[in-house]
Amino acid sequence: MKFRHEYKHQINLSDVIQLKTRLGAVMEHDEHCNPDGTYFIKSLYFDNYRDKALREKLDGINCREKFRIRYYDTDTSFIRLEKKSKIDGMCHKEWVPVTKEQCEKIIRGDLAFLLESNENLMHEFYAKMQYQLLRPKAIVAYRRECFVHPAGNVRVTLDSEIGGSYQVQEFFNPQLQFLRLSHTAILEVKWDEYLPQFIRDAIQLKSRRSAAFSKYAAVRF
Repeated sequence: MKFRHEYKHQINLSDVIQLKTRLGAVMEHDEHCNPDGTYFIKSLYFDNYRDKALREKLDGINCREKFRIRYYDTDTSFIRLEKKSKIDGMCHKEWVPVTKEQCEKIIRGDLAFLLESNENLMHEFYAKMQYQLLRPKAIVAYRRECFVHPAGNVRVTLDSEIGGSYQVQEFFNPQLQFLRLSHTAILEVKWDEYLPQFIRDAIQLKSRRSAAFSKYAAVRF
């Protein structure tokens, strides 16, 4: 299991404008971006009745995990069930493709099909839905601009228009309205063994410190 370095900055929209210019000079947009360099992400997060994932994040637990289902823009032909793990500040993501119909079953609590899969992640998700009592808890949505560079396998993302909803049954409704986090944007930087200095220089912002920020936690409050 390979873990990657990750850190996040909460920034403002003025910072986004600066960073887009700098990053565009030294990195390329991710190949999956739309012509404007962005794409829209909608994720359904799972938690239990005691808000295990949320509390572990807020308490700064070093070893934690969370499950979510994610798709991009309005394209429901490519949906992923993801498990994101974090240990001592390092992160790892596992995912398997799922269909819209399978997602709708999960939202309804119809989980038997998970055991029929050949994917270990499906089996693990089923087990934790059962003994941890995970349930769909909240939708998080935002617009992402993504820059990549092969040196260090670096991925820098700028997330804005962040919003959330508790109407989990409406996950696939393109007209779903979100409660927006006004004037909030997130800079995320991920890399493998090293982060090149020219990228470190490009992402520097005055008076900004690396901070543990969770869009899921922000939406929940």
